Amino acid sequence: MKKSIAILLLSASQFIFAQYPTEYFRSPLDIPINLSGTFGELRPNHFHSGLDIRTNNVEGLPVYASAEGMIVRIKVSAFGYGKAIYIAHPNGYTTVYGHLQKFSDKIEAYVKEQQYKQKSYEVELYPSTLKVTQSEIIALSGNSGGSGGPHLHFEFRDTATEKIINPMAFGMNKLIKDEMNPVISSLMVYPANDSTFVNKSRNPVSLSLQKQVDGSFLASKVVANGKIGFALNSYDLSTNNYNKNGIYKVVSYLNGSQNFKYEFDTFAFDESKHINYFIDFYRYKKLNQRFQKLFIKESYPLSIISGNTKSGFVDIKPNVNYTYKIEVFDFHGNKTVVNIPITYENEVNPTPVTSKGNFYIKTKSDYNFEFEKTAVYIPVNALYENAYLNISEKDSVLDIANNYEAIENGLTITLDMSHLSEDEQKKAFVGTVLGLKLEYNSSFRKANKVSAKVKAFGKYKVGFDNVAPRIYNPNFIEGSNISKLSTLSVSISDAISGIDTYNAYLNGEWILMEYDYKTKKLVHNLKDGKVISGKNDIKIVVTDKLDNTATFSSNFIY
Repeated sequence: MKKSIAILLLSASQFIFAQYPTEYFRSPLDIPINLSGTFGELRPNHFHSGLDIRTNNVEGLPVYASAEGMIVRIKVSAFGYGKAIYIAHPNGYTTVYGHLQKFSDKIEAYVKEQQYKQKSYEVELYPSTLKVTQSEIIALSGNSGGSGGPHLHFEFRDTATEKIINPMAFGMNKLIKDEMNPVISSLMVYPANDSTFVNKSRNPVSLSLQKQVDGSFLASKVVANGKIGFALNSYDLSTNNYNKNGIYKVVSYLNGSQNFKYEFDTFAFDESKHINYFIDFYRYKKLNQRFQKLFIKESYPLSIISGNTKSGFVDIKPNVNYTYKIEVFDFHGNKTVVNIPITYENEVNPTPVTSKGNFYIKTKSDYNFEFEKTAVYIPVNALYENAYLNISEKDSVLDIANNYEAIENGLTITLDMSHLSEDEQKKAFVGTVLGLKLEYNSSFRKANKVSAKVKAFGKYKVGFDNVAPRIYNPNFIEGSNISKLSTLSVSISDAISGIDTYNAYLNGEWILMEYDYKTKKLVHNLKDGKVISGKNDIKIVVTDKLDNTATFSSNFIY
């Protein structure tokens, strides 16, 4: 019977992916494929949308078009995917290549022309005539944007819907050797409500795991008296690559019948924010552990769980036998199984319920809490589920106590700044209190109030930024001959609100300088041909997000 169920699951997965071509696309790199990130992997505030392919900790490897097509989008950003190329293919799919170091010559020429035309390093372009053939070099791999190290981000999208699709479905799995089972590092059981206890507690309980002779795991016994749910902390390994990557699929069974399931096949970009309710957000914020829940307390629009007809909770009643099983898969079909024994017991004196907040917030209502100097507006569906919040004001600081509820839509914080002069108000912002520091939030001002939309609980107070950015550490000495240099560079930083704009001028003409926020450097390539023979005057102007401006002026000989 167990073998039949496994075959049915494998067949269903193969049926889902039968629609995708597995021989049409080639690898974007000519090196063995080792992954530092998988599709659907749990990341801060989002699911990972592709594969992160290791480039042996170096930059500059040739990146190839996976198939013929048209380059329909090129984006250059200091953040996100950095330098990225989007290729639409005739078969209805789009491939994306991110964190590039530089583009191929023909693409680089087009991009640079547009950057000079728009007078901006950061551009988003939609060319109509850039055709590429399969295996054509389109770029060199890099570390641009929000990359944490040299690698290539590679993803697939449905061109018509822009839904993201697991690259493994297009044959990428054939390039990766994986003979290792997923790892379940931790398992939790949760009481569904205040009237339920589990293992003598009304709070979530960790379960120990013991490996069995057949390779499966047996969890410690669960004793409960009502509805309970489970969550697991899991990762996947592949052969010769011990990076802890995301898993592909989880299925739970109750007494042999499927109880809950999700698999990372495809999802839309606007669904990615729901990761904070998909996981146990409390444990993530408190302990930095990502437990994936195998139950739905309140419905929410995440497609990977939408096929479930059950909530995933198990209602434990007297005189009933329960067999609960969890199966965790990677895309190669490797599987880890956990069996959990469950019995009913009505505990008379369970541990008390944790304390509640002073305001009860219903998700289907909106709220506006006004205090003497502060206010917070909580819109409909701000939270995923009803919750108690502690909200108060003290010394002009709004305190929305962090009880680790996941936020679906932002809260609007409004602070009084009438104590500031008119000029000072132009430099004010809603600041998140982090110890002795204030973190900037993008803010808007009206009358004597400053407001910001935020997606986190915490303490908020009026911040003030009249400090200009810094421009420092040029790679040349004023008046020196730089003929042996290939680039001009300076470092820039801002202590409070952050860098907003940066512009450089050589002999009065705007020049392109690339910005890397990780190294804090602005870099101009002298091959752009903007220098003149003899003396050159350079000016760099940097502003922060509250319009404080710094100017660097110098000169050199070329």
